[in-house]
Amino acid sequence: MPDRTDALALLEEWVDNEGLRTHMRAVEAAVRHYARMEGADEDLWGLAGLLHDLDWEKHPETHPLTAVERLRELGYPEEILQAILAHRSDFTGVEPTSRLDRVLYACDELSGLVYACCLVRPTGIDDLAPKSVTKKLKDKAFAAGVSRDDVARGVELIGLERSVHIQNVIDGMRAVAEDLGIRGEDVAR
Repeated sequence: MPDRTDALALLEEWVDNEGLRTHMRAVEAAVRHYARMEGADEDLWGLAGLLHDLDWEKHPETHPLTAVERLRELGYPEEILQAILAHRSDFTGVEPTSRLDRVLYACDELSGLVYACCLVRPTGIDDLAPKSVTKKLKDKAFAAGVSRDDVARGVELIGLERSVHIQNVIDGMRAVAEDLGIRGEDVAR
């Protein structure tokens, strides 16, 4: 199976936008956190999170079909491909059924909102609480590109209280905060 080094090389090849790369690493961190909590294969789950938007920038009209085709050629496991397809079920028709599918879906949009919250706080992610994220979730003008409907569906799919899920995503992203540039000292610059 290809590893994270291989996946990062694909990111370099396919994704020019640094913001999109950061989003993909944030989703990876949140999904890996869930894998650790649930005793799942952290590397496998992490690859699904890292690669889920691989073709978004260059092939938005066929996202994620173009990436899944290439990942299949490269030998990525079907479990990863299924999760990537299921994160865009409205387009692919592939519903999130496995736990990985549901976790990836639930972490995708929410990680974008958490990231945006970090950028407007002088302390970044350092002391971010679910209450603050929930407040921003209700403000439709804040991070307007984040689908509130997808966040709500993700919470439903994952089967946890919204605040618990938000905390899990925060914890996952906090573990790689320096890489994402969302620690208090990073944001204060």
